[in-house]
Formats: sequence, C-alpha cells, structure tokens
Amino acid sequence: MRSLSKRFKKPRMSWDSDDIKERKDIMKTYGLRRRKEILVAQEILRNYRRRARELIAEQDEEKVKPLIDKLVKLGLLQKGQGLDDVLALTVNNILDRRLQTIVWRKGFARTPLHSRQCITHGHVRIGKRKTISPSYIVPVNDEVKIKVEALERGGNE
Repeated sequence: MRSLSKRFKKPRMSWDSDDIKERKDIMKTYGLRRRKEILVAQEILRNYRRRARELIAEQDEEKVKPLIDKLVKLGLLQKGQGLDDVLALTVNNILDRRLQTIVWRKGFARTPLHSRQCITHGHVRIGKRKTISPSYIVPVNDEVKIKVEALERGGNE
C-alpha cells in the first residue's frame, strides 16, 4: 500500500482571530465541511504562485506558456493574461472552480451543501463519468458536460 503525502501545510498561527473569521465566511459561502478543504485550496494556489515567481525570475518564455495554458484550461485565467495575473489569484478563484460550487451556481442544487450531497451520492456526471468528489477542479471544457440525474422520489404521488 502506498503512503500518501499531505496535500497541504498547516498555518503558522492557527488561532489568529482574523483568519478564523475569514475562514468561517469562506466555509459558509462555498459550503465546505472542513478547514482542510481551504488549506488544500491554499496549497494549490501557493504552488501556482511559486511557479510563477520562479518563471518571472528566469524570464524564459518557453516555460511560461505551459503554466498559463494549464491555468486557462482550468478557468483560473483568461487568454492573454500573464504571470502577474497568476500572482493576483486568490483562494476564492480556486474554490469557484470546484465541482461543488459549479453545480450550485448553475442552479442544479438549492445550496452549496445540497450540491455537495448530490455529488457524493453519485447524482452528478461529467459527460459519461460519475464524479463523487466535490473538490474536483472542473476544466472549462468539461463545465458544459455537467449533468445532474433526476432524483427519484419515494412515496405515493
């Protein structure tokens, strides 16, 4: 069995009151269940920003293109934006591209928590593939392929 590495780093100050308030707002807005989900999104953002800073220092255009193309494919940047725009990304940009948020914003679910429940119960498909992970970062091309199966209701109607 392979050992999994951590996908995030713990903050230096875990009891910062401003950070706690901000985290509660984010969790309520996006329907997140745990603090870990925010930490994972922060780590994803941290890695993209670190790569952008390294590329700014190198000034090598050939290495810039793959990073920008990947972020455009994920919907985090628009075509024509550069490395400065990568440094301007926030955690909200990452959380907006999660499957849970997209299902809610498209109107397939009433609340973010309802969209999370639909996804984990297997009612959401991307194309022909069932996806049960609410944290899946949806590429722009796959956004139009999202379908929610009709929920069958029990009882006498």
